[in-house]
This record gives sequence, C-alpha cells and structure tokens, in this order.
Amino acid sequence: MFKSIIKKFKDDVAPKRKELFGISNIEATPKIEKVVLNVRIKQGGNVEEGAILETLSKISGQIANTTKARISISNFKIREGQVVGAKVTLRAKRAIDFLDKMINVTLPRVRDFSGLDKKGFDGKGNYTIGFSEHNAFPEVAGDDVSRLHGIEVTIVTTADNDEHGFNLLKTLGFPFKK
Repeated sequence: MFKSIIKKFKDDVAPKRKELFGISNIEATPKIEKVVLNVRIKQGGNVEEGAILETLSKISGQIANTTKARISISNFKIREGQVVGAKVTLRAKRAIDFLDKMINVTLPRVRDFSGLDKKGFDGKGNYTIGFSEHNAFPEVAGDDVSRLHGIEVTIVTTADNDEHGFNLLKTLGFPFKK
C-alpha cells in the first residue's frame, strides 16, 4: 500500500511539476504534510466518549486524543474545559497508508458515492472530506457499531492555493466530480 501513492508522486507529479504547478524546483512541489481525523462528541457521557475514541483509534491505527472547549457557549450548552471532540493526526507513512486505504477501499463503500466535491478546499490548498457514517471504514465491524457518528478527514498539503492542492490530489488518484 505504501508504495502506490509514493510511486504515483514520483512517476506522475514530480516529472510534471512544471506543467501542473509552474514550478521548476522539485523541492517546491506541493506534498501531503499530514492527515487529521476529527469527530465531534455529543453530550451523552463517558460511554459514548470511550466508544468514539476506540473507533477513531481503530480507524487510524493510532491513539486518539480528546479535544476540549476553549470557551463557554451558553446557547450550545458547552462549558469551558468540557470534552467536545476527538482527533488523531497522522504524518508520514501512516498518513500515506490511510489515504491509500481511503481512496481504494473506504470511498467505494460509501453509499451513493459519485465523487468528491471540489468545494472542500479551504483557500490554502488543504482539503476536508466529511463522512456522515463511520462504518464506511473497513476497520469498524458492523456488529461493533452501537451508534453511528460522522468523521471529518482533513488533508493538509504544502500547496499555496486551492488550484495546486487540487492538482496534487487529482494526480494522486482522488476521485473528484467532473
């Protein structure tokens, strides 16, 4: 698995860097820096929090951390210091392995999948994908699912703008809508 995206980068992106990005220096070519998986934890106690942390750890292959609210917001019934989510940051080989698995296994398992939307870019070349159900990932067995929750996957690149980020991800094999 690890070789496929790396091989695509070396075979497809690096030789075409001038055409894709207008860059002559191979070191200035946009690359994938990290992948961040994020889950929002609804209010419901420690049982749900533990299950979500375990699920996120299974999916990522790395221990998940909880995120806490920085400020209190009375309209949302959130207090400062309250656990509001969980996240995992994947870098280097783990990030590449995760993306390879997501492109080739997880996205085809998503119900009514017709391609990724180009609107997921943030203006700086980073891309975010939202999954409404976490059971699309193969690590989560159907019997272990007590409650479905969504997962947000953010792919952080070294690209300067959305066009360069899109060209990088498209060349690496991300299935975008036409």
